[in-house]
Amino acid sequence: MNPKYILFILTINLISFSLSSQDVWSPKELMKIKSINQTDISNDGKYIAYVVREAIMTDKKSEFLSQIWVSNTGGSQSIQYTFNEKSSTSPKFSPDGNKIAFLSSRSGKNQIWIMNTLGGEAKKLTDEKKGVRSIKWSPDGNNISFLKNDNDTEEETKSKKNKTDVILVDKNFKYSHIYSYNLNYDSVTQITKGNFSVNNFDYSPKGERMIFSHQDDTNINTGFVNTDISLIESDGSNMKNIISRPGLDSNPIFSGDGNKFAFISSGGRQESIGLRDVYIYDLENQKTIKLSDTPNRDSNIISWSSDNKMVIISENVNTTSQVIMLPVNGNRYISWSYNKYKVGVISSVVKSKQTDNIVLCYENLDSPVEVYVSNSNEPSFNKISSINNFDYPKLSRTEIISWKSYDGKEIEGILTYPKNYKKGQKYPVILQIHGGPAGVFSERFNGRPGIYMTEHFSEKGYVTIKPNPRGSTGYGKDFRYANYKDWGFGDYEDVVSGVDKIIDMGIGDPDKQFVMGWSYGGYLTSFIVTKTDRFKAASMGAGLPNLISMVTTTDIQDYLVAHMGGEFWNDYETYEKHSAIYQIKNTTTPTQIIHGANDLRVPFTQGQEFYRALDRLGVDTEMIVYPRTPHGPREPKFLMDVSERILVWFEKYK
Repeated sequence: MNPKYILFILTINLISFSLSSQDVWSPKELMKIKSINQTDISNDGKYIAYVVREAIMTDKKSEFLSQIWVSNTGGSQSIQYTFNEKSSTSPKFSPDGNKIAFLSSRSGKNQIWIMNTLGGEAKKLTDEKKGVRSIKWSPDGNNISFLKNDNDTEEETKSKKNKTDVILVDKNFKYSHIYSYNLNYDSVTQITKGNFSVNNFDYSPKGERMIFSHQDDTNINTGFVNTDISLIESDGSNMKNIISRPGLDSNPIFSGDGNKFAFISSGGRQESIGLRDVYIYDLENQKTIKLSDTPNRDSNIISWSSDNKMVIISENVNTTSQVIMLPVNGNRYISWSYNKYKVGVISSVVKSKQTDNIVLCYENLDSPVEVYVSNSNEPSFNKISSINNFDYPKLSRTEIISWKSYDGKEIEGILTYPKNYKKGQKYPVILQIHGGPAGVFSERFNGRPGIYMTEHFSEKGYVTIKPNPRGSTGYGKDFRYANYKDWGFGDYEDVVSGVDKIIDMGIGDPDKQFVMGWSYGGYLTSFIVTKTDRFKAASMGAGLPNLISMVTTTDIQDYLVAHMGGEFWNDYETYEKHSAIYQIKNTTTPTQIIHGANDLRVPFTQGQEFYRALDRLGVDTEMIVYPRTPHGPREPKFLMDVSERILVWFEKYK
């Protein structure tokens, strides 16, 4: 029997990486692909700003660095605007388009900085001890409002100095409130006050009022399931609660005339599994109107149309991400982008307030992400950036396939063939399972870096199937709710039948099957190895094999409780039935455990429980723990290390 061991990596000895040639997708080559997000467009539609994130790796550095780029909407000039050893993010054009405010941690915590749109030196505006987030210009350009957590009291500061700063769980948290920096007087004013925490806000068109969503505490769990909406004068007076009811009411955005606001809502009831419909509130007649159901009913509001007759939203549609128009009269939704762009992923969409120009990011399986401009009346993507315009290695063949699960439900997945695939030859199969469960494998660029680097596995001769089982987002509410009280059963059938599909196609080798997954994907991986011995080896990343201990330690308790149908003390049988740790006795599959030491979503002890149980059973196992790591690697060297370690583990049992 192979020796079993655990690798608690406090000073990690990383697997060495050789420099890749230009035609090989090594992890290092994959890390060259940059991500783009956080777009903005000036009110007059002439200029665009966006954030480019790249991996910085030297002998002493392993970090992602973000910098701001600016372009005209014609795309003739695209210039990097910020240069610093610390990241700059969240660019926002002033109403007149002459300045750009942004956040940067170059002086420690994130602070507001400002610079001219045409370039020059950046100037720091704020010096907040707790840092700053979520900035917005007032319509007159005199103020920049932002969110920040309350400062420590004198007593709290003293207790920290005296080393008596005891933490009272769920009690001594800091509320988040709206503050405003005045550019004329170089002063900061607190706008909202009270025992609540602000999540997001928007200015009225004239700037005299703000609309904002808030919750009673600062817990992430509460923010997912129960938030309200209030209105306040921009000077901090006359706060009035507008929507207060059970469930989620959030992300309010004013219409162009200021008479209404659109918002996301779960409809006056707690929908912890996930329901995000679009509503409108009329401030004059104080009535709430629900707009048309969207394909996925999991919407993100972008803006209002120029004539205030539509609310523009985005959401996942199957393996794509689309922009959709919702008529405010309640008529059926209009698929703005799908008629022309049936493939790929649209993200970071922002509309100009004074024109019909829209800026967005777009990518598909064969093309990396770039910035595009379109007219909101008719989708026609004009490429603006060339951030990823270099000679990267040839991509493997990738396609969308579908199959029937055990009960006839149609399941989609993304199939990536091995590099240099030859018809008739059978290859080792990797089943990759996404997180969530309301995650989704979408048509993003196949060569982008991630926890699991698909092109690298393809380079090494593996075929990868990435299914979207029941519970995934993108396929409508009923499909997203279809794994209610069914974790580890219907979803199990969905994913393993995807492997059967690959084998039936003559691509996959039935004697060389492997499985890996992160978060909920790690959960299902743990369940798979306790249920079948068909897989030669498995890798569980940030998995949750024990739902009882998970629900009492995770930071999003209600999400799990909703899927299980109630609290565990009222139904131990359900929680145990759907927990791999209680089915572990007959497990034989060699299983690798990977976890972040600082994971609050799926605490480190979840991985430790499964590792210890497998080890005591005599199953071949190892555990890798990444220091400084929350729910997924945040450092490039760790990110590369994950795929390399998994590959070594799979090769060992191939």
